[in-house]
Amino acid sequence: MSDQIVEITDDNFEQEVLNSDIPVLLDYWAEWCGPCKMIGPILEELVGEYEGKVKIGKINVDDNSQTPPKFGIRSIPTLMMFKNGQVEGTKVGASSKSDLAAFIDSNIA
Repeated sequence: MSDQIVEITDDNFEQEVLNSDIPVLLDYWAEWCGPCKMIGPILEELVGEYEGKVKIGKINVDDNSQTPPKFGIRSIPTLMMFKNGQVEGTKVGASSKSDLAAFIDSNIA
């Protein structure tokens, strides 16, 4: 995982996501999830392109059992855009880079 992608846990979720001063794209994922692995390299590219505008984080649903149920996560990968501590948008399933960029753009405007 890139140094620029923040590892989110149940313990740092409030600080890193809800209290972030910039929008946060959070990827709910797991090690065994094939589509999650497909999104990984795309997020690595996007983190550089949106540096300073959006924080990109990943939360492993197997290691963090408290946060995913609070947001109704039923399948992975699920990407959620948080802005000012609120969920602005949700995208379920693997997506292309252009789809993810459009999702980010539509939720940070």
